[in-house]
Amino acid sequence: MRKQAKRSRPGIEVPRLEHVFDARISVAAPYEIGPTPSGERRIIAITGGRVEGPGLEGAVLPGGADYQTIAADGLTRLHARYIIETSEGERIYVENDGIRFGPKEALDRLRRGLPVDPALIYFRTAPRFETQSPRLAWMRTTLFIASGERTPDEVLLNVYRV
Repeated sequence: MRKQAKRSRPGIEVPRLEHVFDARISVAAPYEIGPTPSGERRIIAITGGRVEGPGLEGAVLPGGADYQTIAADGLTRLHARYIIETSEGERIYVENDGIRFGPKEALDRLRRGLPVDPALIYFRTAPRFETQSPRLAWMRTTLFIASGERTPDEVLLNVYRV
C-alpha cells in the first residue's frame, strides 16, 4: 500500500492568488514562418491595448510581438515581449512566457483566426515585469501567473500575483 503524500508542510505558506489587472492586447495577423526543426514558427505583432485592475492601469504600447512555436501535437509555446505605459506615465517592460493547448479542432480554428470557446483551451502564462519606477518596484520582486483567451484580434489576460 502506498503512503499518501502530505498536502503541505506546517509553517510554509500556501500560495494565494491576488488579482492585479486584466489586459486586452490587440494583435495583427500572424506572420507564418512555417515548419522548422523546433516546430512551426509564427510571429504576431502587438498593436496596442489596455490594462485595468486594482494593481495597474494603463496602455499596451504598439511595437511588441508574440513569438510562437507550435509542436506537431498542437502545443503552442508563447513568448511575448511588449511595453505597458501606466496612467502615471511609468513604463514597464513585459516578457510573458506560456503555453496554449486544446483539442485539435479548436486549435485549428484559432490558427485560422476564428472564434473558439475559451473553455476548450488551456492558456496559461508567467509574465515578468521590469521597471525603473519606485512605485512599481514590487512587480520586479514578485511572481505572476495569468490565464488567457485568444479571440480573432485580441489576447485577453487575467494577471495574478502569487
